[in-house]
Amino acid sequence: MAVAKGLVENKDAVQVTVDEANEEGVIVYHLTVAEEDMGRVIGKQGRIAKAIRVVMRAAAVREGVKVMVEIG
Repeated sequence: MAVAKGLVENKDAVQVTVDEANEEGVIVYHLTVAEEDMGRVIGKQGRIAKAIRVVMRAAAVREGVKVMVEIG
């Protein structure tokens, strides 16, 4: 995920895993970063995390799918 790699110091620790669509048709993306970069990805009051989720949902709408992003 290019957005996350642009935010963190340890770019090698960024991992994204994707689950198959669940029974509701939602695809879950799991974003994992280094512990010391977690604050950079979440942001103040979660604003960056919310923005990442909005961008992912907007991209998914173009593809006709539903997505959810979990950051951990």
